[in-house]
Amino acid sequence: MSTFMSAFASLVGAFADLLHPLFQSASTAAAIVLFTALVRLAVHPLSRAAARGQKARTKLQPQIAELRKKHAKNPDRMQKALMELHTKEKVSPFSGCLPSLLQMPAFFLLYHLFSSQRIGGSPNSLLGHELFGAPLGERWRDALADGGPFGGQGLVYLALFVIVAAVATFNYGRTKRQMAANPMTPATGPDGQPVPGMGAMTKVMPLMSFLTLVSVAYVPLAAALYIVTSTTWTAVERAVLYRDAPAPEAAVAPAV
Repeated sequence: MSTFMSAFASLVGAFADLLHPLFQSASTAAAIVLFTALVRLAVHPLSRAAARGQKARTKLQPQIAELRKKHAKNPDRMQKALMELHTKEKVSPFSGCLPSLLQMPAFFLLYHLFSSQRIGGSPNSLLGHELFGAPLGERWRDALADGGPFGGQGLVYLALFVIVAAVATFNYGRTKRQMAANPMTPATGPDGQPVPGMGAMTKVMPLMSFLTLVSVAYVPLAAALYIVTSTTWTAVERAVLYRDAPAPEAAVAPAV
């Protein structure tokens, strides 16, 4: 693991060296943004596939509603019929999860890199790199202890919070409009009855994008940059890919 982390640290350093002429002291932060963009670009084909799958699932909603009504008294038959319908139409109900799942290793790798005091037996020099005076290895609480929320470091986090809040507000409005225009068929349990709590979850879902604010405040600044970049990419990507489809998975701009 230490060898792998050393190689990853060298990769981040190489990106920083490449970007240094343009970004100077912020080159490592710019390297993290570049790394995030490359990760998102790599999973973009899966995101496009997920969008196609969601549009296909949306078109199946009338048939799903009919099957649930038809087999309401026979939950086993209903579940089998739903599986057969998805198989026939070559639609996976879980395809929308793949892009987020495949990003998680990259996020945790970056989180671990900027949370470790030593890499490969040597002091982790990346921890001292900064973005406008805010060390990439420190957290919001450190910024609060050094100048408060409106100090030099605090203003860096304030800017990130503003970006995340703007993206979350955009996602909230878009998701509310989609859900109002294209209500999804309520999920049911094995007994054919609506799953308890799903109504409340549907109401809360548009607000979950705002949880990213908590993540940005908690993780090291380097990881926060990953989150902000990835969240912004997600909002733009989904606005394009899901413009004609209501997507429950599009309601949340994931942290990674």
